[in-house]
Amino acid sequence: MKITTLFCCGLLMLYALFATVYALAGFNILLFVCAGNLYVYRALLSLSGVAGAWLLFWLIAFRPTKFLS
Repeated sequence: MKITTLFCCGLLMLYALFATVYALAGFNILLFVCAGNLYVYRALLSLSGVAGAWLLFWLIAFRPTKFLS
């Protein structure tokens, strides 16, 4: 469970860095990594949705912030 959560966090951070480079420089690193194949590109983008859904589930189920207050 912890490895999955760390993997999803790392994946979303990597996508965030790719989006930052795309926003600032106009170069899409993810599309470059996929060699222009739009099916692979869309599959990797859908993986970010799965990672986000997993982290949302993790935050709701385990409430890691309930002891902060």
